[in-house]
This record gives sequence, C-alpha cells and structure tokens, in this order.
Amino acid sequence: MRPQTERYVRDHLADALALVKRLCAQPSVSAQNYGVQECASLVGEVLTEAGFQARLLPTADPRYPVVYAELSGESPHTLLLYNHYDVQPPDPLELWESPPFQPVEREGRLYGRGVYDDKGEIGARLAAVRALLETRGRLPCTVKFLIEGAEEIGSPGLEAFVKEHRELLRADACIWEGGGVNWEGQPQITLGVKGMAYVELECRAAATDSHSSYAPVVPNAAWRLAWALSTLKGPDERVRIRGFYDDVVPPTEAELEAIRAMPAEEALYKESLGVRRFLLDAQGFEFRRRVLLEPTCNICGIQSGYTGEGTKTVLPAVARAKLDFRLVPEQRPEDIVAKLRVHLEEHGFQDVEVMALEGEAPARTPMDSPWVALVTNAARTVYGKEPVIIPTMPGTGPMHPFVKVLGLPVASSGIGYPDNRIHAPNENIRHDYFLLGVLHAVEIMERLGQG
Repeated sequence: MRPQTERYVRDHLADALALVKRLCAQPSVSAQNYGVQECASLVGEVLTEAGFQARLLPTADPRYPVVYAELSGESPHTLLLYNHYDVQPPDPLELWESPPFQPVEREGRLYGRGVYDDKGEIGARLAAVRALLETRGRLPCTVKFLIEGAEEIGSPGLEAFVKEHRELLRADACIWEGGGVNWEGQPQITLGVKGMAYVELECRAAATDSHSSYAPVVPNAAWRLAWALSTLKGPDERVRIRGFYDDVVPPTEAELEAIRAMPAEEALYKESLGVRRFLLDAQGFEFRRRVLLEPTCNICGIQSGYTGEGTKTVLPAVARAKLDFRLVPEQRPEDIVAKLRVHLEEHGFQDVEVMALEGEAPARTPMDSPWVALVTNAARTVYGKEPVIIPTMPGTGPMHPFVKVLGLPVASSGIGYPDNRIHAPNENIRHDYFLLGVLHAVEIMERLGQG
C-alpha cells in the first residue's frame, strides 16, 4: 500500500464515519418496507458523489430495488462488491441506549441500527475508494457495487436479477458483504455460506378452540404438532427426514485442516451466550466442525392456544411452528421442503401443512483459489496477524448466484468484531477495526490491480 494512501485513510477517518452516520440515519427495514426506497435513493446519491455511475435497477419486487454502480480503473481487472442497504427491525426499542436511527459515537465506538450490518461496510469500501482516487487519481482496478435492499428478508428475486444482468456484473472476483476479526483480533477470511429452507408448519385439529374438559375425545392441535416435530430430529442431533443427507458433499481435507487451525473460542461463546454446555458436549475441532459444516433442523418458534397472563383452560384448535434448515453443498432448499412433506405423510401427519417461506442455496469458494490467497495476503499485511481461513460461515446469504451463475470466487473482508451485536439492540462498530477494514479494502484493490 502506498504510504500516502494509508495516511489519507487515517487522516480522513472522521469523514468516513460521518458517511456511515448519514446512511444509518435513514431507516431501511425491509421486513416492514420502512424507508427502503428512500435509502436506495440515498445510497445511489452517495455513490454518485464518490464518482461512480450509479443507478437503481428493479427486481421482481419493485419495493426493493438494487443499487448498481461502476467506476473504471487502470487495469483490466474488475472487483465486484456485494452489499445490502436494508437492516433488521430495531426492536426491542427499550433496550437501546440511544435511538437506533440516530447514530452516535461513544468511547471509540459508533452505535446505530445497520452500523455494521451492512451500512458500515458500504461506508468502509467507499472510504477505500476515495483514498485511492485522491492519492492515485484512478482506481487500480474497476470496481462494481451491487447493493440490494432485501437481504434481511431472504433476498427474494436476487438470483433472477443476477441471471438477467450477468453481463453487467461480469468481474474477476467478489468481496462479500462483511467480515472482520475474531476474539483475538485476527482477520477472518470466510469463503462460503450455508443455505436455508425456512418453513411454517400448521396443524388444524378442529374448527374452533374448545373447553379443555373435552381433552379425552377432541384432538389437540398442539399435541399433534409436538408429536410431528419430535419425528424430525433425534437426541443424537441427526435429522431423521429420509434422504436429508443424500446430497451433502463431504468437506475437503484442506477445509478440515483450516477448521483444525482455527482458534478455540467455545469458552468465549459459552460466556457470551450464557450456556453451560454445548450439544453432545462438542468442543475444540468438533465444536467448530459441527457449527460450520453440519446441516441443521431448528425450531424457531411455536404458537398455539393461550399463552397470556394467568390461566385459561383451553383446548387449542390450531398450532403453528416455524423451522429453519441450514443447508450445506449440494443440498437444495426445494428438495428439502419436498422431503419434509413426504416425511410427515409417511409418519401419519397428513394433517400438518407445510408452507415454504424462504429458500437459499449454499455456496462455497475452494480453499486453493488464487483469490483466497490474494485476500489472505492482503489481510496479513494490513493487520500484522495471521489470518484465519473459514471455509464457510454458519449463517446464510445470497452467495449462490455469485458463485454458480457468475462463476466468481468469493471471500470476505470487513469491519466487524465479535461484540458488534449484529441484529440486536446497541449494534456497534469500533473505530480501530473500521480503520483496518478500510485499509484491507485498499490493499485488496491495489493487489487486484497488479493482477
């Protein structure tokens, strides 16, 4: 990295944070369609101010446009940056120490909804672009932004958008929405995401709730649903849906070695989450392997009957449960939903309706990709610490069309740290890690420009 570029980043840190505040002050809650269009316009405005040719492009749902921007560079190489401008709902509001859409700085941190996920990442990458333009005159490589507005609700229509605009989005490599450091301050380079099949189960046992004295003879929807749920997974944590694991691709030895090399952090997670033990007493390598590589069947919530204050002797007619299945290559969400329906029928639960709510396929970049080496070496230079390579994150994002449709290698770079309270009250970023995230973005662009 050129010394003058690094100096510019450090000298203009306050300006970069001011841009993040400007973005975070505009609400953009996709789940409620609150401020989304206004934020899309603001993001386009900010990109234009930075020198990009920016435009809003419609998706299948016109409420959530994609902001696309492009700025050419000196070399023939192109970097695609994926981000999103929508945020999670700020609730519960009473737990925020300051209003979620009035970003404030306190003791070296910036607080506000979206300040890390994902508007702070947008601001950091724009800060890197500004520093390069001011100190070099041109970017070392062409930079394209794809910033969507519906990531927090499953990115509906994004894969179709990518397919439709594959020529516009042509690039050599992609940096994902966010990244950061672990508890020890080591940069983490993540190469993939799990997929997801999100469903709602509904059991209707009667036309209306009834008096609980009829329990000996009237079907109880809550019991029916509980019995159906109990067939999905055993105490060994194995999913019992027939064929669930059929398409799972075993991890490579390189991926397993990367997981072995990761630091042991389960004690920190226990303290952070307030749990005494992990399932199956997982620890060390087995803890990390299960979190990163195992597909899951999880109950997100159950609703039935009366759950208010005091007593009400009711026999519920309807029971509902929401489930998510986290998937690994090459599982497909539509296939898992179909197998779930067959499983329930085979176990006598034809009365349990399955409604598919959300689906995303998994994706993963190979460990031996030259892009992984470039991003890793750039992090080593900037952070002065050995990066941790993570084959895949345990969460889900719309990476599949970038890997499978555009054929791009994907890796992460960002400003996060373990206590940023993503999706929770008092979401925050630290100034020091924000600065390092900007410098990492600069180093990546410079190295890609060199080929």
